[in-house]
Amino acid sequence: MDCYSPGQGLMPASFKVRTVPLDSEDSATEEVLDADFGEAAIGRVAPVDSGLWWIILLRAYGKCSGDLSVQERVDVQTGMKMILRLCLADGFDMFPTLLVTDGSCMIDRRMGIHGHPLEIEALFYSALLCAREMLAPEDGSADLIRALNNRLVALSFHIREYYWIDLKKLNEIYRYTTEEYSYDAVNKFNIYPDQIPPWLVEFMPNKGGYLIGNLQPAHMDFRFFTLGNLWSIVSSLATLDQSHAILDLIEAKWAELVAEMPIKICYPALEGQEWRIITGSDPKNTAWSYHNGGSWPTLLWQLTVACIKMNRPEIAERAVQLVERRISRDKWPEYYDTKRARFIGKQAHLFQTWSISGYLVAKLFLANPSAAKIFVNEEDPELVSALISANPRRKRARKIFKQPFIV
Repeated sequence: MDCYSPGQGLMPASFKVRTVPLDSEDSATEEVLDADFGEAAIGRVAPVDSGLWWIILLRAYGKCSGDLSVQERVDVQTGMKMILRLCLADGFDMFPTLLVTDGSCMIDRRMGIHGHPLEIEALFYSALLCAREMLAPEDGSADLIRALNNRLVALSFHIREYYWIDLKKLNEIYRYTTEEYSYDAVNKFNIYPDQIPPWLVEFMPNKGGYLIGNLQPAHMDFRFFTLGNLWSIVSSLATLDQSHAILDLIEAKWAELVAEMPIKICYPALEGQEWRIITGSDPKNTAWSYHNGGSWPTLLWQLTVACIKMNRPEIAERAVQLVERRISRDKWPEYYDTKRARFIGKQAHLFQTWSISGYLVAKLFLANPSAAKIFVNEEDPELVSALISANPRRKRARKIFKQPFIV
């Protein structure tokens, strides 16, 4: 766009079929694919998540079919390496999370998720684990695998430590001291306790917790983003205790997060002046609609995989029963509106493939739970050992140089 080219490794968000005439014959035509790297997107934002999903689904295909020839192909291996190099490239950012713009994932319009949104970080972590399984061992891959392993350790600790919130952590933030200029500061991101929103005080149950939506200097986005939390369970980005706590929270707050149609894409919705400023007065993202607290049936399959992994399928079964009551009668809409998801989305398309497939995949996985393993990443013992040996919690002392320097 504007004579600027994206980095190699960017996966298109979509393709359009275009018919063009052949030069050789007047009436002859052929169909060609036009890839959209964000040039045609709303807001002209490049898709970050499509390349990550491609790696995840590539591994799932191999596990499901037993056909590893696809992932072993030279062009596919090259594609994986290009995506990884783009994601692992050094920049000015100090954090192990991926820095992305608003609208770079499933929430593809302005919703105040620029920075380090949980959905991207969970998919990034899962894609790194999947790629590590599939990358062919060769001399050219050694540096990439080393960088990949280092990033996994740092990313895992960062998300588990700084994105997690429960009643205990909320109390800690409530009593934070600020302006800590030191290496061993407790409040590393200079979060002011006044950022804690009133809704969260009432929302947080005694049992349960979740990973917040975003973290940046002096800013925590306390909204609950469903896909990021569910995929953190599936990929083992969240610890075992955290994974159970996320499902505990969904059960405890069923009326808010699920209601009459699974499941809210995020909670709560932005309203009033906050909605105007953060979304740019987006008429499609009004409160409790579309990406702003709307309910998306396609998220049912990710919920099911997370529940099966944690051996709590009854949660997913309850959600499936809710879907079956009305989604076919409603003609398989893309999303639902209002707090309780009682209305078909005001601009929702009908007979949506991902609404139908989300339900079908959930039903099939519940009938055959072992099939869900094609998406699951189990806790890596080597990664746990690396986390313990690295001991990022230790206090960092200033280096004392014994050798004098002349300036």
